[in-house]
Amino acid sequence: MKLFPRDAGRRGGSCASVLFVAALFGVLLAPAIALALPFPPLELRIGEGDEPAQMSSLFKIVGLLTVLSLAPAILVTMTAFTRIAVVLSFIRHALGVQGLPPSQVMVSLALFLTLFVMAPVGRRVHQEAVRPYLDGEIGDAQALEAATGPIRTFMLAQTREKDLALFYEISRTDRPRSPENVSMTLLLPAFVISELRTAFEMGFLIFLPFLLVDLVVSSVLMSMGMVMLPPALIALPLKVMLFVLADGWHLVVGSVAKSFAA
Repeated sequence: MKLFPRDAGRRGGSCASVLFVAALFGVLLAPAIALALPFPPLELRIGEGDEPAQMSSLFKIVGLLTVLSLAPAILVTMTAFTRIAVVLSFIRHALGVQGLPPSQVMVSLALFLTLFVMAPVGRRVHQEAVRPYLDGEIGDAQALEAATGPIRTFMLAQTREKDLALFYEISRTDRPRSPENVSMTLLLPAFVISELRTAFEMGFLIFLPFLLVDLVVSSVLMSMGMVMLPPALIALPLKVMLFVLADGWHLVVGSVAKSFAA
């Protein structure tokens, strides 16, 4: 059964969906709006306010600061970070070097690869939502709707239809008429589990050659009667040498980056 039937009615966005979009849009707009909006003077005063414009700006700044606190969760769940971080973690486990490279290096590499992969989406959001909003051409609601389009397109391209249909079935929600009507509250978990599946598939392929090295080393040591010698002690330098000679970092990073364009 197709996920987008023609006869399904259009369903309005839920409150939680609006919060997701507002959070993402706030993260993208925070640096620009912080420079564009004048900071009003802050005073602790009891009584009725006589400058509504200043209070409106103040509430916007407070709202942006609140949204920024959600930035890590948004980065992990709505971008390419999940797949990249899991695949890089598989490399360390496959090599058997748990502390090398350090976690800070792996997370930083995953972060900058995420920025590289998400750069086209960020440019579309800036051109279609951020710039018109800062120029006063569109309002808040129109800017949120415009910013949602590129993000939804990216997430739908990486989400399996089977996973998305699962959450529509669990929530007992009518199937959307078109991709533009997909609820963000249902798309987000479907996107995450699709990314985890893809990352584990890539991790399995990474594990195979190193597993063969472990099996060969263990068989050779057993045939030589060297039972007391740990196979990992001999296999570790061989796996590192194999990874370096095969230019493993180039292959893995290139494969992960290209997987988002497929």
